[in-house]
Amino acid sequence: ESLASSAWQALARGQVPGAKLNPVAASRVYATLAVADYRAVQAVENGEGEPPTELLPGAGLGRGGRERLEAERGAVAGASAVVLTSFFPGSSAQFEDAVQQQENAGPGGPHPAFVAGEELGRQTGQEVVAAAATDGFSVPWTGTVPVGSGYWFSAGPQLNTVGGAMLTHTRPFFITHGQFPPGPPPLFGSQEYLTALHEIRQISDTRTSEQTAIAIFWAMNAGTITTAGYWNQVAADAIDAHGLTEREAAHVYALLDATMFDAAIACWDAKLTWWFIRPSQADPGIKLIPVVGLPNHPSYPSGHSCSSSAVAEVLSHFFPDQRAQLDAMLAQAGLARMYAGIHYRFDIEAAVGIGRGVARFAIMADASGNSVLTPH
Repeated sequence: ESLASSAWQALARGQVPGAKLNPVAASRVYATLAVADYRAVQAVENGEGEPPTELLPGAGLGRGGRERLEAERGAVAGASAVVLTSFFPGSSAQFEDAVQQQENAGPGGPHPAFVAGEELGRQTGQEVVAAAATDGFSVPWTGTVPVGSGYWFSAGPQLNTVGGAMLTHTRPFFITHGQFPPGPPPLFGSQEYLTALHEIRQISDTRTSEQTAIAIFWAMNAGTITTAGYWNQVAADAIDAHGLTEREAAHVYALLDATMFDAAIACWDAKLTWWFIRPSQADPGIKLIPVVGLPNHPSYPSGHSCSSSAVAEVLSHFFPDQRAQLDAMLAQAGLARMYAGIHYRFDIEAAVGIGRGVARFAIMADASGNSVLTPH
């Protein structure tokens, strides 16, 4: 990876599968990393902690000068090493080796601007890690699961376990809790509901090998790079194809990953409002796909589609030429969950509204220049 931010995101994707992080926990890792990297690059540009002459744009060769380039790479390396070590302490030596390799990659060995940028990056990384430590994510959820007709019930070993429930008290990056509530799902037992349930039963009864393959591709459970990691790879390809600078790339990752995490928060706020039953719980004749499984949280709305619709909106903002392709991927991601027998169509439709709404809000917040992505 020629860009430092892309290289460090790839390093993060290398850590997530072995750590068996679930999609929500993995999304938080990618977001914390991306926000730290982007803020570190901006800190370097602002010349914080360094004589202004050291990091002046145009002080060397090429676009922005060698100093600027090295300082940005150093800032990303320093911030990334600190953030990833906080999540994966057992791999700290690997992260420090990566910093050293990047430091020595330029002609003539370590550049003073890289070293200065790295120091600033580590400082920024520590600030972002400290903020993440107080976001509430590690605080256990202590609510109770309602019981009754049409309510979801836990398939986990402990009956009151709800996957991702801590999101309902985790601090978002841009939004506030309850800001993007969907309307209610169809009334359980109503004709509208039974029609939606029948659609999933029909898919299950006639599931093709292609539908099964699509469901498995989009599963991206713990033990993989997860959904957020996959979308980061899509972003990396777009960044590369469009020839973005380090600052531009770091901006894409930060807005993308922070928005994805916020979309998950908005999604779980709704899941734990409606507690809606999964299709296969309402009709045990609906066959699941073993490698996909049944996520241990309520059906409405779909977490995959909340995140993926937020991605489609953010990446289309940066790469408008790819909107049609991104929307097609989003549509397939939604259908995949129906093919797997784990979501109704209305779960997907509500989720897309949430994800796009969160993304548009985040894009506006970012454009204001006064958001969590801006160093204060």
